[in-house]
Amino acid sequence: MAEPVIRPRHDDDLPACVRTLAAVHRADGYPAAWPAEPERWLTPRELLGVWVAVDGSAVVGHVALTRTGPALAASVGHPEEQLGAVARLFVDVPARRGGLAATLLARAARAAAEDGRRPVLEVESGAAGAIALYERAGWRLVGTAPGDWLTTAGQPAVVHTYVGPV
Repeated sequence: MAEPVIRPRHDDDLPACVRTLAAVHRADGYPAAWPAEPERWLTPRELLGVWVAVDGSAVVGHVALTRTGPALAASVGHPEEQLGAVARLFVDVPARRGGLAATLLARAARAAAEDGRRPVLEVESGAAGAIALYERAGWRLVGTAPGDWLTTAGQPAVVHTYVGPV
């Protein structure tokens, strides 16, 4: 595989993003519950920016930056308008182990900083690979709380909140 290109997501990328997300869901159980409308799930109202990694015409990765809600802002201790949440980060299974997830994470964090926002994110406690990625990238755990969904194992989710490096 050639080095994927990171670029803003276009509307016509959405079907390929959904296919890649479906493959990630089958492999990893992310998201824990398959959304009824996956294209809408990939395009939340709070969206500030969204990028894809493409290899030729194939979408192999995705990341979004969104506004935060009051609960996340309170857990971080900053006003909502000073934060940008990294969300919807996933990389297709065959494209992993080459640093692509770290590159997508850095792209969203850079966009937050360029907008005068501090990057934050939430991750389910069972996502060991994602947690390792965030910690290697210098993100700091600032809180843990119950989630409002069940994991793929049917257990109540436990959510870790991280703040990105300055």
